[in-house]
Amino acid sequence: MLKQTSGISCLTQISHGLEKESLRINPAGQLAQSLHPAGLGSALTHPCITTDFSEALMEFITPVYHSPKDSLAFLADVHTFTFSQLPREELLWTSSMPCVITDDASIPLAQYGTSNIGRLKTLYRNGLGFRYGRTMQTIAGIHYNFSLPDEFWSLYQTQLGTTAPLQQFKTEQYFALIRNFRRYSWLLIYLFGASPALCKSFVRNNPNHGLENYDDWSLYLPYGTSLRMGDLGYTSKAQAGLYISYNSLDQYTDGLQKAIKTPYEPYAHFVSPDGAPTQLNANVLQIENEFYGTIRPKRIAASGKRPVQALREEGVEYIEVRCLDLNPFLPLGIDEAQMTFLNCFLLFCLLRSSPLSDSDEFHTIDANLKAVVKQGRDPALQLTDAGNTVKMRDWAHDILAEIADIALLMDNIHGTTSHSAATREQVAKITNSELTPSAKVLQRMRELKTPYFQFAMNQSLAHSDYFRGLKLSTDKMTNFEIMSQTANQQRINIEQLDKLDFATYLHNMNNS
Repeated sequence: MLKQTSGISCLTQISHGLEKESLRINPAGQLAQSLHPAGLGSALTHPCITTDFSEALMEFITPVYHSPKDSLAFLADVHTFTFSQLPREELLWTSSMPCVITDDASIPLAQYGTSNIGRLKTLYRNGLGFRYGRTMQTIAGIHYNFSLPDEFWSLYQTQLGTTAPLQQFKTEQYFALIRNFRRYSWLLIYLFGASPALCKSFVRNNPNHGLENYDDWSLYLPYGTSLRMGDLGYTSKAQAGLYISYNSLDQYTDGLQKAIKTPYEPYAHFVSPDGAPTQLNANVLQIENEFYGTIRPKRIAASGKRPVQALREEGVEYIEVRCLDLNPFLPLGIDEAQMTFLNCFLLFCLLRSSPLSDSDEFHTIDANLKAVVKQGRDPALQLTDAGNTVKMRDWAHDILAEIADIALLMDNIHGTTSHSAATREQVAKITNSELTPSAKVLQRMRELKTPYFQFAMNQSLAHSDYFRGLKLSTDKMTNFEIMSQTANQQRINIEQLDKLDFATYLHNMNNS
């Protein structure tokens, strides 16, 4: 359909951005206990270098680009600058699953200064620690932000013969994309999952982890792909029964707002020795970001407006893919071929028919994903598709055949062969599971006769040497230094402008 359309070259303007997390560690492989490096500026206000849950969990954010190559070049520059500011003995952990975690007390919460918004961010993280344990929050990944240009949406709207306002149409179609993404995201877990093993320290308080012994220090699953995305990762009892519908913007935002306002009795018992708040509130979700999902509809909210309010009032601006592991064999954790394929996969999810979903399918999707997490490389694995049992590999080949058509279209538009080549690379992984990152991790561990910790440490040391061996141009170095200085001044300005006491600020936030 799109092949015959004039103007389809606007797909060269697909926008994307990367958010990549990495733990700072010391030479023993433990979390760094030092503060966020001063030379990187304030984590509260820096546009490209911040922290996630922990002071030791760094997050690198690229601007929006149209070319994967440009995104990766910027991300490499950010890493190079970061290493120039890190103490020589500190490294960035190269894998999604952490090591070594002694106890929750060894995981320092991220600090954002004395402003109300800074204190709020730290308190939110403190609440996550109480609710889920701090260890779970040390898992790292890559988020992939994706949007299509208005020229495409106008073209697509004409093809579909709809006359709704453009933003309404975009929002409806992004939710259609999201529904299909959830149906087929198990394929990304298989193709790019890179966490089939972990250190025993990660599950030190969980005797029912369901993993097998790899050696005295490591646990794994023989056919596992991404333990990060399974029951050991982003899960909670409070959210286990939470059903958020993706059938429409109203249903999605209603579900989130209800969870944000609904008390959850077990959370009401968290107390601190000094009587200070332990969390933002005792509801199912403290804020909308606490809802864990493989994908999110997003809109950049104006200052003072909650994200869920911005979404409801203004519609979806872009989507955020959240199910990608760090690839420990790649210095940046991701490469151009993966990003190129992701664009084709997301177009497939958009262009394919996307019926409305229900709670039964919600649970089927969850079961498929968990099956691929635990047994993805098992050649006999079967999944459920529209109520029918199908072999995972057969289903994967069918999906990739459709994506190959989109890849060819994209190559014709760009005048390249990179989209088709990236898709063929994924087909090869279905044919031969030993080509997947998860299989390669276990293969390297076997070859070197090494536990998971030593494998990941070896990769971290190699990547540290790589980035420390790079040099930024004088202009780039100056620009990053100015960004850090500006971020520090912005943090100071925010702190000086605060008028409310924190208790009042928190009360107003919870009642907005």
